Amino acid sequence: MTLKDMAVGETGIVAGFAEGGRPYRKKLLSMGLTPGTEFSITRVAPMGDPVEIRLRGFKLSLRRGEAETVQVELR
Repeated sequence: MTLKDMAVGETGIVAGFAEGGRPYRKKLLSMGLTPGTEFSITRVAPMGDPVEIRLRGFKLSLRRGEAETVQVELR
């Protein structure tokens, strides 16, 4: 499952990154989305882009392409 597929209020853990997500991987890692990090979906824009998540005590907005790259495990 990817972060893009999650709904508001769901909680997950970063499991890794999709094979085709190489361009975003370094950027996402530097923003704190490292494997094992727990997060929750706080908001999704009406058209599905961007997605706002809460992790490590701050909120982060991700574009649809970035959210498709993050593989997650539901909590």
